[in-house]
Parts: sequence; structure tokens; C-alpha cells
Amino acid sequence: MSRWKALPEELDPRVRQLVVRLRRLKDHGGLSVRQLAARTGYSPKSWERYLGGSSLPPPEAVAALARIGGEDPTRLLALHEVAAEAWRKGRGRPAVPEEPLSVPELVSAGPDEEERPHTRSLRVALVAGTVALVLAVSSAVLVTLRLMDHGDGAATRTAPLTVSAPASSPPAYGCRIERVDGRWYAGNSRTGTATVAYGDAGPGVAEVQCLLRRAGVSPGGIDGMFGPLTRGAVVRFQKRAGLVGDGIVGPHTWKALRG
Repeated sequence: MSRWKALPEELDPRVRQLVVRLRRLKDHGGLSVRQLAARTGYSPKSWERYLGGSSLPPPEAVAALARIGGEDPTRLLALHEVAAEAWRKGRGRPAVPEEPLSVPELVSAGPDEEERPHTRSLRVALVAGTVALVLAVSSAVLVTLRLMDHGDGAATRTAPLTVSAPASSPPAYGCRIERVDGRWYAGNSRTGTATVAYGDAGPGVAEVQCLLRRAGVSPGGIDGMFGPLTRGAVVRFQKRAGLVGDGIVGPHTWKALRG
């Protein structure tokens, strides 16, 4: 596994989470930066910027790396959308000057070579999906307007149809602390390698919160939501344990939490 350089301190947590996921996928595939460039169509220099946190990768590059790592691109693209919003607002962006993101540097064999086929196909698919979504929304609006315009009289109008999502309560989590084979567990998750970071939700987050509380660092409530309170508690615990205080729970932080 690569020994990654620490990400810039001022990097927004949402951008940091995306970069950490991309780094894990690269390590999982066992690819060098040059091999990654050859398989995605983006140059080694571009990937060094993307994985170093100095430049936000385009969604096509994120999707390409997800496919190489055998992961569904949907979640990564959702993380990219959140990170891109923070990046556009300039929150936590590194102060070093960067190259424009609108025209990513592509790997090519010569000056006349066109974009790689899979990159072009992905862009066509994204455009087609956007057009389909716009048409679907337009059709729904027209149907609603027609329902409103057809009634038994001038004073009678048919209200637009609405569909309410069924109410559902968030899952309840508890802390059932026990020590098994020299390690602490809280009954929510037994992982010791999964990356858990800001914006995540689920049993892995609840496990982190319980173990933080056991260690005497309050993360707030045990709700399974990795918000600001939980991130602050993780940073405090990491610094106390002599780790990098990046607020991201990875293998080293899990090991310290499990004791």
C-alpha cells in the first residue's frame, strides 16, 4: 500500500473524504500513477494533483477509478457532487495556484489523438441521462397543469397529485461494550479496516461513537451520523493517541479505538 503524503490541513472535510476514498481504490487496485493514467485517460500529473488534494478531479475521472476498483460509481459520484459544492464555494481549498478544472489533462500518444473511447462514452451517457431527466420532469409538470385545468366548472380545480414518502424513524443504536480477544467492541460493527468519515451514516459510525465514548471522548449522541461533533471527537482522540488528527477513521484509528 502506498505511503500517502498528509493532505493539506485547510482542505474541506467533504473534499478530504472524497480524496481518501480515491486513494483507497488506487491502493486496492495495486496500480502505479502511470498505470492509473493509462487506464483512465488522465495524465500521471493530473492524478498526482487529484490524489494530493491540490485539484478536484472531474466526475469522469472519479467514475473511471471506481470501475477499476470494482466499486459502484454512484456513491463516489454523490461524494464528488458534495465535494464540488464545497470546492466551488472556496471552503478549505488549498492556497496553492491550480490549473483550470474545466479542461482536464488527458493522456495521449500524440498531438492528433482523440479522447479515449471510454471517457467519451461516459460523457455521452451523462448527457443522455441529463436530457432524459429534464424530459421526465417536464412531462410531470404538464400532466399536473392539465389536471388543474380540467374541472366541472370555473371554480372547480383538481389539485395536483402528490406522493408522500412513508414516515420512517432513524435506526436506534446502542453501545454493548465488550472485550473479545483483547479488542473492544460495541455491538454495531466488527470492522477494523473500513474508512468512516464526515458525512457517513450507519452502524460503522455508531461503533466509532461508542468506542469514543468508552475512551472518554464524547462524540455527542450515539445516532450513527458522522457530523461535526463526531469529527471533533475523532480528531481529539487521534491526537491523544499520537495519530494524524484528520478526523477520518481508518485502520490505524480503528486499531487505537479497539485497544
